[in-house]
Amino acid sequence: MFLRARPVRLETERIVLRLPAHADFHAWVSLRQSSRDFLTPWEPVWSPDHLTRKSFVNRVYWAARASRGGTALPLFLVRRDGVLLGAITLDNIRRGPAQSGTIGYWIGQSFARQGYMREAIGVLVHYAFTALDLSRIEAACLPENAASRGVLEKSGFKYEGVAQSYLQIDGRWRNHVLYANLRSDRRGRSDAR
Repeated sequence: MFLRARPVRLETERIVLRLPAHADFHAWVSLRQSSRDFLTPWEPVWSPDHLTRKSFVNRVYWAARASRGGTALPLFLVRRDGVLLGAITLDNIRRGPAQSGTIGYWIGQSFARQGYMREAIGVLVHYAFTALDLSRIEAACLPENAASRGVLEKSGFKYEGVAQSYLQIDGRWRNHVLYANLRSDRRGRSDAR
């Protein structure tokens, strides 16, 4: 466990990564709603209460508990001017011989392809390797999600293979391509797809 007195706050030149707060509710709902058509092909089906205050409050409490307990680090991406851009989570943190975790992320449609997620991945992976002493960060995405594959590859992740029926996305079981970033990566660039 990595108990800490203060919540994690990671910063880059343009963004801040921090835990979600109750005050983020309206910005989060607005961004998720305006980006719905952009996000839903790549995500699990939204529950009927996905955009409700109760659901968001539960998300905030879960984020705080998971962070304190060392099992996950769910962070919002916030531009320096306070605008919510999206979210990134380091989840499934495993200790002992594994020393690994998995990242997942989303960004609002109007902020896509502006380099924000690459910054977020970079600072979170650095934090995971240094402050959390993880050795391996994994990620998965749909094979046809060229934007996600591109940001992972530009962030130092290497293609490792395909997981059959890995997650339910947009209502059906889907294969995913698997990527990993290793703290001490001596592998060459992979051109395999």
